[in-house]
Amino acid sequence: MAKMRAVQVSEAGGLFELVERDVPQPRRDEALVRVHACGICHSDSFAKDGGYPGVSFPVVPGHEIAGEIAALGEGVQGWEVGQRVGVGWFGGNCGYCEPCRRGDLIGCENMEIPGVTSDGGYADYVLVNAHALALVPDDLADVDAAPLMCAGITTYNALRQSGAHGGDLVAILGLGGLGHLGVQFAAKLGFRTVAIARGAEKAELAQKLGAERYIDSTAEDPAEELSKLGGAKVILSTITNAEAVAATFGGLGQRGELVIVGASMEPLGIAPAALIGGNKSIVGHASGTSRDSEDTLSFSVLAGVRPMIETLPLEQASEAYEKMISGDARFRMVLTTGA
Repeated sequence: MAKMRAVQVSEAGGLFELVERDVPQPRRDEALVRVHACGICHSDSFAKDGGYPGVSFPVVPGHEIAGEIAALGEGVQGWEVGQRVGVGWFGGNCGYCEPCRRGDLIGCENMEIPGVTSDGGYADYVLVNAHALALVPDDLADVDAAPLMCAGITTYNALRQSGAHGGDLVAILGLGGLGHLGVQFAAKLGFRTVAIARGAEKAELAQKLGAERYIDSTAEDPAEELSKLGGAKVILSTITNAEAVAATFGGLGQRGELVIVGASMEPLGIAPAALIGGNKSIVGHASGTSRDSEDTLSFSVLAGVRPMIETLPLEQASEAYEKMISGDARFRMVLTTGA
């Protein structure tokens, strides 16, 4: 039996362990993917800390996967061995729950999540539902494709499904792993893009990424500055600081949307009355399906959007994870297998 390396967590809150395992064989409707690169996402903490329903140990984290199809199980159609593919948060839907029957596949009540409810991409190989596969364009490197499978699709999909149209004022709150992609996507989608973050030193980066205006939230009132510009149609919040999110809400224009993609458990201190004046709304946005991932990858190639990454080999997963969790990564950590 062929062997592979995998980085697993054996218990909630446990350490990363580099282990040797048998290379799994795909069952019906499954694909075996040879992992070339796997991005590290803050949501990997759901696996490491056991903070998500359905996590069982040991578990191999990782849901920002780029690689190639190594083998296909019985019944898989439309895919071939050797094709370059990506896998993200969407690990396939059940097809029979109420959201699935209504076509809301990302809302599937039984959705598999690679690296959370099943083993993920911190490994040489990963087994996935073939419905979770997204085709990776030839012009996109694996290390760039991997972060786009979560951070990319989350920000791109949230913006294109929002109420904003070309020429509208759109603000991206945060310039981290999600935000630096959000600014690029917003600019390339034709929005008047404003970046909001802490510190004057980030102004140059914001401009480089495509923002026409930068607001330093330590020196300016973001809501007031957005209002001076006419009010934002959309504020895409990529941060987890609920107080900072609430402080920006007043910068929405008429019928503006605050779109939340930065996951936080903190209560959001926004008065209900603030929603009524101006008919404003607050919405959350989940990732997207494998088809949405393909759209994200294709648009990224077309528009020249790329993540800013740091790479480390698979065996240094612990170091890469700690760099991400501490906020020291600039801006996405990516593990490589050497394949």
